[in-house]
Formats: sequence, structure tokens, C-alpha cells
Amino acid sequence: MDQLHLGIIGVSGRGGMARHWQDNPRAEVVAGMDVNSDALADFQERMGNQPFVTTDLEALLNRDDVEAVGVFSPDFTHEEYAVAALEAGKHVFCEKPLAITTEGCDRILRAWKASGKRLMVGFNMRYMNIFRVMKEVIDSGAIGEPKAAWCRHFVGHGGWFYYHDWHARVDGTNSLLLQKGSHDLDMLHWLTGSYTQRVAAFGSLDFFGGGQPNDLTCPECERARDCPEYIEWPDHEKCVFRQEVEVEDNQVMIMELENGIKASYLQCHFTPDYHRNYTIIGTEGRVENSEPEMKVWVKTRRSRHDWKALADRTYDVKPAEGGHGGADPVITQDFLDMVLDGKEPLATPVAGRMSVAAGCAGAQSLRQGGGVVEIPPLAW
Repeated sequence: MDQLHLGIIGVSGRGGMARHWQDNPRAEVVAGMDVNSDALADFQERMGNQPFVTTDLEALLNRDDVEAVGVFSPDFTHEEYAVAALEAGKHVFCEKPLAITTEGCDRILRAWKASGKRLMVGFNMRYMNIFRVMKEVIDSGAIGEPKAAWCRHFVGHGGWFYYHDWHARVDGTNSLLLQKGSHDLDMLHWLTGSYTQRVAAFGSLDFFGGGQPNDLTCPECERARDCPEYIEWPDHEKCVFRQEVEVEDNQVMIMELENGIKASYLQCHFTPDYHRNYTIIGTEGRVENSEPEMKVWVKTRRSRHDWKALADRTYDVKPAEGGHGGADPVITQDFLDMVLDGKEPLATPVAGRMSVAAGCAGAQSLRQGGGVVEIPPLAW
């Protein structure tokens, strides 16, 4: 096979990644499925080759010219669509999170194993230059054996990203420890080389939600002119202070990973700035990043080791071109290399499951008083 023919499920939002496949000579986007007919019309125009479009999943999966599927629809549909695509004999690229329950992930993994096809999870942060530098530093042995890790995630656009639509409901996203956290938890796993074994978490809804009607939209609200959420993001779907909002906007989770690694994850959605910071401490030093500044710092213990030259070094990392710091075009290429050439991707399907499992366990803990919750073993 020299060229992969793809169908896209969920053609707007993250479905915009399809353009990277369409611009690649080793791929062609031949079909799209979405519940929104306007989005499908726009998709056809953007692709330039008038792909087949439909609002019916089976109509897309029954096509012989669709060899692989990209799932970019809302989180709560990932399980259904990924399983259906695998059972239809298609290779699958599934945007993170793999599913919104651990059981849903295990069901996808069982379908993947039974299908004989390839499955990739959209962990694009593994492909970002700044985090690749951190991984290379850790794998070089410069900081010794990782023993402590944490992530602080200041989600400065939390209202816009998560509280004006389906993300704000448990049945849509489960928890933002899972949805937003799936990237961060995967990065903690990837950087340390260890999966989470048990967690405890605390969290609450401290800013968003409230007493506004569930059907209230910003242009209809008499408070719009004085509302900071409207002033910054004037085209909200729904009011972020509506009654149905229920997923926590302020939460902290502690984790015990394999190899005795202790980790913590802090996530807040009403901070005024956007910043994501990872710190990994090993037996011989630490590595830390500042995402907005695109810097990585390496500090090492004064010792006799040959890699002492790395001590107290600062790396200024230049992002590549393309979405998510240049990661989107690289991960779409990696999917093609996986399917067409048999290359192993940076993130395995099991990695997708384990980040979801950690997030689900955290949500369970914080909603049951903060007790310790064990990560369930793989069930496939």
C-alpha cells in the first residue's frame, strides 16, 4: 500500500487535523461524517477533492475506499465510533482521550486486538519539541532515576475551552482530570517511564456553574456587557454560569507510580494566565520546563559523573511549524508511517488507556471524599 485513504468522523474542531493528511502525498481524505451538515459542507470545500460526506456512521464505515478512520468527535462518542471502525476493519486514529471510562478503553483495546488493525491515540504533546527535549534529558541519565514528578496546569482559557458546551457535564466528559488531564497524565507517564498505580484527589466547582438557565447564551444575557467571560470570549455557545455545569474547575491529585515514583497534578480553570509546567526530579538532578517561554532547565547534583557538563543548563526550544507547537503534522505523519510502513508510534494504545484510568480514578476519589483509589488492571 503506497497511499492511505481516510474517513474523518467529526470534521470540525480537532477534525481540522485532516488537512495534514490531505496535504501529504501518502494520504487522501475520501470521506467525512458529522452530525452537522454545515460542518460537512465546509469540510468538502476545505479538502478540495469533494470527499463523500454523510451524517450516518455506517454509510462511512461501509465504504471500501475508506481504509482508516480519524475519530475527532466529542469525547463521549469515542468508544462507540472507535469500536465500530475497528470491527469494520479500519485502522483508527482516535483523538484523546481514548474514552471517558476505563471500561470503555478496555473495550476499544479488545476490539483493536481482535481486528488485526492499527490503533493510535492522539497524544500530540509527545511530539512537541519542548517535551522531546525533556524526554531526551531524562533518557540520557542526566538526572538519574526519576523519583518525583509533578505538573501544574494553569488553564487560563478554561471557561472557553470547557464550560460553555458539553464538556461541562459529567456525561459528556466525566472529569477534567480525565479530559484535560489525559495529556498531562500521559506526559507524566511518558517522561518517567512509569504508569500510575493508585491516586487520591480533591476538587470542587469553585468558579463556574451557578443559577443561570441552561439554554442561556451570551448574546441574550443582560449581564453580557459586564461579564468577564463574555468580554474575553463573546461567542460562547452557552452561559458558563448555567445550572447544569457540574465538572470540577479546581482540583489536585496525588499519585503513586510504578518504581515508587511520587507525583502530583494540579489543575485550575479560572486562572488569568495559561501555563503548563512539568518537573521531574531524579536521584542526580531535575528537569523542568516553562511552556510559554519555551525553555527547559536542567539542574544536577554536584557529582563525579561524566555527564556533569549538563549541569545547570538552559535550553531555549524553538517550536516547529503547525498546530500544537508543530506536533499535529508530525503525529499525522506518524500515523501514516505506522499503517503503511509498520513503524511503532510514540504512544501505544495501552498508554491511552492508562492516562484515562488515572483520570477516572482521580475523579472517583475526589467525588468520594478523597480516598485512595487503585488503578484497575487491563481487562482485554
